[in-house]
This record gives sequence, structure tokens and C-alpha cells, in this order.
Amino acid sequence: MSQDHLLTGLIGAGIGPSLSPALHEREARELGLDCTYTRFDLDELNLPAEAVGDLLARVRAEGRAGVNVTHPCKQLVIPHLDDLSPDAAAVGAVNTVVLDGDRAVGHNTDWSGFRDGLVAGLPGVPLDDVVLLGAGGAGAAAAHALLSLGVGRLSVLDVDATRAAGLADALSARFGAGRTRGGAVADLGRRLTGADGLVHATPVGMAEHPGLPLPAAMLRPELWVAEIVYRPLETPLLRAARARGCRTLDGGRMAVHQAAEALRLFSGRAPDPARMLRHLAELIGAETADATAGAADRVA
Repeated sequence: MSQDHLLTGLIGAGIGPSLSPALHEREARELGLDCTYTRFDLDELNLPAEAVGDLLARVRAEGRAGVNVTHPCKQLVIPHLDDLSPDAAAVGAVNTVVLDGDRAVGHNTDWSGFRDGLVAGLPGVPLDDVVLLGAGGAGAAAAHALLSLGVGRLSVLDVDATRAAGLADALSARFGAGRTRGGAVADLGRRLTGADGLVHATPVGMAEHPGLPLPAAMLRPELWVAEIVYRPLETPLLRAARARGCRTLDGGRMAVHQAAEALRLFSGRAPDPARMLRHLAELIGAETADATAGAADRVA
């Protein structure tokens, strides 16, 4: 493999529609690299999630610089790694594996992606009291970022109250008692009263899961709202929040900043997140246009 050629990829299930290959390859070209970013889709390969170790061995044998890892493998990949970055160990999930010689090192760029996206997209917002809706992998990364940024009190709510409580306990052990509390989605209205911000980390709002994750009446102008969903960039939640006067942040910034950090880890070069944001907007725009054209053709 020549110095200017970069082999990377993505391991996960149902990743056929992923925009990561185009996003990484476009930015790599801007950095003077010829990048091949390959999908290793468990569904297409007819493999169980537990096969992530075998796929990791395969990409290592192929001489790849590393791979991104997504659902459902972010925890399952950990036993197959030689080491974890401190942040991956703290979050308990890996979304980026760097292959360096005989070593496979796991990183988590989701948390820093959310952090950097929030700082860039909503500068100066108050962080005394924040509500996080969703305690899954994305929620855990966002929670780590929020507390690292100095959030004074974080309420973690989930349809599975036990999962929310478990994440809150882990965060309290890491960041100090009294800053994090778990709860059920039924507590959302009460927890939002007087809160500074809301971070949404569930699939609701994606094309496959349309709708609002909460009643629009719970939103008030003083509240800032950050979204993790990025397809579409304009979710029903963001539309409702802006209509009620809230400052908002779409999920594209997290997607871009986590990808930029992963590409930096793979290549040792410094991607430009602003340029990658433009790339992402173009890719989503082209995807939307294709879908619209396809629908028109079916009607015709």
C-alpha cells in the first residue's frame, strides 16, 4: 500500500445506506489521499454480530489502517482489541478501531463528535440543567460529552428506566455524585421544567421512525434543543423547536465531527469539519433528490 493510499471501512448491520464511505473518501481526497472505505455489512454477509472479531481479523489481514464500528458491534468488538483509549473505556463503547502493526486500539469519537458539534453549533448555551432523552449508545456518548463540558445536572431518561438508571449510576461514578440522575420518559415534562437544554438521542424522527419524541407543547423558547438524528437533517423535533423559538442543533454536526476525528486517527492528517459539513449537506441533498425523483417515477 502506497503512502498516499488509505484503506478503511465500516463494520455493522444494515449499513448499506450509510453515507460514511462517501464522506470519508471525499475528505480524504481533499487531504491528498486516495481512500477506499468499504462497508462490511453483517446483513449482506449473513453473519451474526458476534462475527465482528472475524471481520476485524479480515480487515487487519487486508492491511487496512482501521475501521469504524457501528450497531450492533460497539461493545462486542471490545474483547477483540488490544487496548482502549481512555475515552472508549469510560464510555464503554468503541466506534473506531485503529490498526497499527499487530495492535488494534479502540477509540470512541462519538462523544467528542457530539462535544465539538455542540460547542461549534450552539456556542455559549447555558449548561446548568440538561435533559438527555435516550440512554443507548449514542445517549451514553452524548452524556459523557455533556458532563465533560461542565453540565451541572444531567437528567437521563429512557423508555427503559432501568437502562437510564444504570447509565446515570455509571456517570455518577465517573463524574461525581449528584450531577446525574436517571428516570423514565414519563418524567420528561417535569424534568424539562426549568431545564436549559434538551438532547435527543433516540431513533424517533428518522425516516424509519417518523414523528416527535415528545409533545411539542413541552418545548419553550428558553430551551435549546440538540438532535443526534441526522437523516433527515431537518427532523420534526427541530422544526417544532424552532417554531417555538428554541435554539437548535441538527445531528449533522455530531456525524461530521466524529467522522473527522476517526479520519484523523486513521490517516494522521487534519480533516476540515466545516468542509465535511458541506460534503454531508450535499450528500443528503442528493439522496433526498433521488428519493423524490424515484417517488415521482412510481406515481407516473
